[in-house]
Amino acid sequence: MKADKQSMLLYAVTDRAWTGSQTLVEQVEAALKGGITFLQLREKNLGYDDFLQEAIELKMLTTFYHVPFVINDNVEIALACDADGVHVGQEDLPVEKVRDLIGPDKILGVSAQNVEQAIAAEKAGADYLGIGSVFPTSTKKDAQPMTFETVKEICNSVSIPIVAIGGVTKSNILELAGSGVDGVAVVSAIFAQADITETTKELRKLSTEMVRSDRR
Repeated sequence: MKADKQSMLLYAVTDRAWTGSQTLVEQVEAALKGGITFLQLREKNLGYDDFLQEAIELKMLTTFYHVPFVINDNVEIALACDADGVHVGQEDLPVEKVRDLIGPDKILGVSAQNVEQAIAAEKAGADYLGIGSVFPTSTKKDAQPMTFETVKEICNSVSIPIVAIGGVTKSNILELAGSGVDGVAVVSAIFAQADITETTKELRKLSTEMVRSDRR
């Protein structure tokens, strides 16, 4: 699996806050049926054994649907479940160190909030960037939304694929048209919804429209 521009179109980040009567694996399969193009497993509180078991199950699912699968922050789990890669933030392990640990063939995603971080991440071996927060978000309440111009500047500063994250919903996704991003990353816009599959289909359609208008 590779992290190309097409795989950034609709990037889902898990959050078990909305699992309710469903398991996280069931929710993810519903999102895969709806057309997500990339999956990041983010777990902050699970113990190692439960985390690994969940990661193995999701790796099997994403392989079946031919969707890249990365683990947020945890290189050990990513290697243990043979995930396609790992995603790290600015306060996690240095990008060069992560690349050394996972090797040249795994996907390495990096979060960036400005042009300097974006350029540094690409030079250090990142395969794609997650930039944001592009809108106000409840997931990270202390995140200050970046301006449209900053999004454009970051996109113009690097050659690797870029996905926009933070507060993206069906109602604001088209505001990113013309920014240069290759897609959007969403959490609650998928996993907090009653009908995950149908919502995902709608989001994919909107993201496709957003990217197409950007490339005309």
